[in-house]
Amino acid sequence: MTAIDADAPAKAGPKEWAGLAVLALPVLLLALDLNVLHLAAPALSADLQPSSTQLLWILDVYGFMVAGFLVTMGTLGDRIGRRKLLLIGASAFAAASVIAAYAPTAEALIAARALLGVAGATLMPSTLGLISNMFPDPKQRATAIGVWIMSFVVGSAIGPIVGGLLLEHFWWGSVFLMAVPVMALLLATGPVLLPEHRDAAAGRLDFLSALQALVAMLLVVYAVKEFAKDGVEVLTGAALVVGLAVGALFLRRQKRLKDPLVDLKLFRNRGFGAALAVLLLVMAGMGGTMMLFVQYLQLVEGLTAFESGLWMLPAVAASILASILAPILAHKIKPATLIGGGLLVSGVGLACFTQVEATGSVVLLMVGSVFLFIGLTPVAVLGTDLVVGSAPKERSSSAASLSETSSELGSALSIALIGSVVTAVYTGQMAEAALADSVPEAARDNLAAAVTVAEHLPEGDAAAMLDAGREAFTSALNIGALAAAGVLAVAFALTVVGLRRVPKLGD
Repeated sequence: MTAIDADAPAKAGPKEWAGLAVLALPVLLLALDLNVLHLAAPALSADLQPSSTQLLWILDVYGFMVAGFLVTMGTLGDRIGRRKLLLIGASAFAAASVIAAYAPTAEALIAARALLGVAGATLMPSTLGLISNMFPDPKQRATAIGVWIMSFVVGSAIGPIVGGLLLEHFWWGSVFLMAVPVMALLLATGPVLLPEHRDAAAGRLDFLSALQALVAMLLVVYAVKEFAKDGVEVLTGAALVVGLAVGALFLRRQKRLKDPLVDLKLFRNRGFGAALAVLLLVMAGMGGTMMLFVQYLQLVEGLTAFESGLWMLPAVAASILASILAPILAHKIKPATLIGGGLLVSGVGLACFTQVEATGSVVLLMVGSVFLFIGLTPVAVLGTDLVVGSAPKERSSSAASLSETSSELGSALSIALIGSVVTAVYTGQMAEAALADSVPEAARDNLAAAVTVAEHLPEGDAAAMLDAGREAFTSALNIGALAAAGVLAVAFALTVVGLRRVPKLGD
């Protein structure tokens, strides 16, 4: 055996690949869970009768808690053991899901959703950290991360399909009970198929750092989301300033600690910081665009959630293909070239979005989503691999949490950026419409409200208002796609500059 062979990373065997299938389950479930609650909102509103503020908290508190606890949970997994934290989180997630399913009041549902967010924050970095341990070979690790990304995409796409079927036959709480058998399977097979790994040299968890990370993330994400809904206000601005200030204190503290919550030395690795920034920008461009895709299908074309999910399946198939090809191509093409090429392909998809019209554009929109997914899946696979693979094994969960935090921030920024553009275009066009004076104020704010208002208007007035609303929303979608293209252009430039010296996979 040569010295090269002796130094080569160990290859994963059947047990590790079976373990990957187990790790894919919670990822698929989390992605699915993000989508189905919006479908269940009308039913749970009729049952629990929450106020508008309570309904917003029911929908948003999960994302807030995930974002706030990701960094802490990633570091905690490195200290107490990634498998242990994953199984603890799975147990908590299953229990919180049952509480949410049978919540008797809006307050109880908000509390259950908050607990789900804390539990969810343990799952994503733990699964990625375990993948880093189970697949030390760079080629196999990239393939495994491709499967991990594919699971998230599939979960996002089948959410409307599964949710639509459940809500058609059962009560709103059924969408939460899906988690119970999945987490039970994880708890049964995890101790057998998943290895344990912890950083033996890790010190104690610094609780002040954990509190600073939580406060900073909660305030920043809250401010960004509120900006998307209500524009710049004093409270929103204050939350953002305080959040950024606490974040600066957090970073300053990490530099002084012997055992920091976030090891800032990771950013010395070439490509680590650039990959995080590219992931953030990609999510900032993609998240809002896909939200517009689903809204167009349901509000403009009048499709059901189930039918909308079916129209997303070609994009899912494209993403599966791209997640398989990306690790193979990464051995022949440098990350900067492959990721940059993917961003250019996704630009073709956004170009299709800019040409969508108010009627008869479902096929064009579907084609655009296929190009978007084909282009952005390699970015997600290789970007995540660069972040996780560049970190030492003992810090892989911490690195994974930074990757997920970047994605969470990107999603929040996407809603703020794309959402504010769409709102401005929609409201401006509706204000200029010939029938503007006869359109109720709520209908001039967004198309979903216009559809609801139309149910209480005479047929002729309703039709005229909906035609104007659909035209305005379609124009907003076109311009929103242009804004997303601008974000991806920045990501392309950062890829070319920041990743140009990163070698091919395995070099």
